[in-house]
Amino acid sequence: MDKLFGKTVDMLSTMMEYQSKRHKLIAANIANIDTPGYKPKDLAFKTELDGMMCSEKNVAMNKTNPGHLFSKDCNEYDVVNTGNAVNIDKEMTRLAENNLMYNLSVELLARKFKSLTTVLREVK
Repeated sequence: MDKLFGKTVDMLSTMMEYQSKRHKLIAANIANIDTPGYKPKDLAFKTELDGMMCSEKNVAMNKTNPGHLFSKDCNEYDVVNTGNAVNIDKEMTRLAENNLMYNLSVELLARKFKSLTTVLREVK
């Protein structure tokens, strides 16, 4: 499938999955705004980035310095606490940003399929 679609489709679908899970966490933060002792949560982006790099079979990266961004350990999404209390302004900002990123991923995926459709029509 990589030969037909390249790595773009896999990367965009992974990003859409990440944004969908992040949306659920942000919505839970907003829903629990009045819950005493509730701490807002978010997904750790660095962990997701590590997972995406580990899923690339053709890219071999060496970690020559412990301070480098990428590591060889592939984990699932890490949920981290983002503060002491839910701030509705921060959560709504995160929700809007996440929604825009999801829509961008969907648009890029649609354009990828549209370009493939155009190529297939031209080949006929």
